[in-house]
Amino acid sequence: MPLNIVLIEPEIPNNTGNIGRLALASGSKLHLVKPFGFEIDDKRLKRAGLDYWQHLEVIYYDNTEDFFLKNKDAKMVFLSSHGTKSHWDINFTDDLFLVFGKESVGLPKPLVKKYDTQLFKIPLYSKSIRSLNLANAVSIIVYEGLRQIK
Repeated sequence: MPLNIVLIEPEIPNNTGNIGRLALASGSKLHLVKPFGFEIDDKRLKRAGLDYWQHLEVIYYDNTEDFFLKNKDAKMVFLSSHGTKSHWDINFTDDLFLVFGKESVGLPKPLVKKYDTQLFKIPLYSKSIRSLNLANAVSIIVYEGLRQIK
């Protein structure tokens, strides 16, 4: 698998469903870190993921500690509107973990502080917007990664 998409505490089932579809289309693994803002059998999640969800490789974690323990040797980058480096500067490699926070507040502050040297953002060219929709942001990052890897 070229990339690993990690969602820390996703809140919106439609976003997660769309990201699941993107993961399958891009040949990526999807890692979902609890708690979720929805039930995993939510019809909105399934509707957004269509009938593709059954073909998707999804790995579930009980919490962030569980995720980091099980992936302690993985190469990771973190995406946040608080990043100081552009996503254009990410050195994409096979099996890179792309870590995204929840829709309402992004990555937890302790992660932003701990991984500040691995923190990237998607540039926004308007001061009238704080951030992009999570599914859109994941799409931008994943396809830039595939472009660089292929």
